[in-house]
Amino acid sequence: MYALFEYKGKQYKAEKDALIQVDKINAEDGAKITIDSVLLVSDGDAVKVGTPYVNGAKVEVEVENSFRDKKVLVYKYKAKKDYHRLIGHRQEYTNIRVKNIQG
Repeated sequence: MYALFEYKGKQYKAEKDALIQVDKINAEDGAKITIDSVLLVSDGDAVKVGTPYVNGAKVEVEVENSFRDKKVLVYKYKAKKDYHRLIGHRQEYTNIRVKNIQG
């Protein structure tokens, strides 16, 4: 059984006990979150597709840990104008583990 759900403007595929990396969530480790914006639920035989969401479908997840990704460097440069800038960015993510899919 799997489900496609939308969280913070992005879509993810959830299967039981799957570890999913999402944008940072301001919750403590071990906190349980219920996501009800489920787009599709499949149990192997039947597929339910929402318009836009499946009624009564929920994905229950548990927050595992938060971390920062490696640094991405952005270099801006304009030829012959003596202009250059180096900017760094580290994106913050949270790992969540899917505990249950109700559909």
